[in-house]
Amino acid sequence: MDETPKRFDRIVAILIQLQSKKIVKAQELADRFEVSLRTIYRDIRTLEASGVPIYSEAGVGYALMEGYRLPPVMFTREEVGSFIAAEKLMQKFTDPALGSHYASAMYKLKSVLRGTDKDWLSNIESRVVMQTAEPLFHDKSPNTLSVLFESIAEKKQIILCYKTAEAEEPTNRNIEPVGVFHDHNNWYFLGYCHLRKDYRQFRTDRIQGIKKTECDFTIEHDSLETYLNKNETIPTTKVRILIEKKISRYLEFEKKYHGFVSEKEIDGQIEMTFMCRDIESGFPRWFLMFGDYATILEPDSLKVRTLELLDTNRQRLL
Repeated sequence: MDETPKRFDRIVAILIQLQSKKIVKAQELADRFEVSLRTIYRDIRTLEASGVPIYSEAGVGYALMEGYRLPPVMFTREEVGSFIAAEKLMQKFTDPALGSHYASAMYKLKSVLRGTDKDWLSNIESRVVMQTAEPLFHDKSPNTLSVLFESIAEKKQIILCYKTAEAEEPTNRNIEPVGVFHDHNNWYFLGYCHLRKDYRQFRTDRIQGIKKTECDFTIEHDSLETYLNKNETIPTTKVRILIEKKISRYLEFEKKYHGFVSEKEIDGQIEMTFMCRDIESGFPRWFLMFGDYATILEPDSLKVRTLELLDTNRQRLL
């Protein structure tokens, strides 16, 4: 098999990636293209031999000399198709400010497409629709994500007006945002809260006001993944439930948020095992949504708590 076309495509892709970032690590390139570091070193030497001004620093990575740029490359039809999904997602799942910036960027991208690809794009973009179940941002703070992005990039604190699910009134806090993530149909950000003197998560639809300040960060924060992974050390309780098979498929989406581990079929029913972090509130309330089709096998404390919730609801209905 002739590897020359494949290698040529990879070298061009490496050059494009070098233009997209200030520094690119060799391991990052090797992981992306699923080749060895030795192969990446050889490809970089090929680019250098062809006159591309690349400089490298041991232990840091590769970079292009400042000011060196190639004209825009043409997109493949598959890449053009990916723009459609990205544009629809941006329209529905980001705030108006970011959505507007992305729409502007899309006009620029579309301007370099071939005529046939523009027609191909037009034929299908009206056929793709993204729908959201609930508002992702509060009416008083519609451009939350764009402010967070600026704050993180510039390492400037924000003033946050935030209302928790339990509180009657919102509170103002000075926050140093660490990162933004999407989970369970909601946008969240994690940041250091100067009011609580600790790291906290905040849900964007509960943010009623956000403003970037000129105050610099006071802490050198680790990566977002570092803090999210710390949640894995929270104590868990083993939970087993038995549920009718016809109902189990409706739990596919939400079960992972309650510590789902495994499942097996037993006499036409499905036994599910969880390592649950919250058997006092979160899990029993979720269980009650389908409890008439399920049985709690363990622990006994979950059975007691579920009965307590049922009794409380019964008394309120009387």
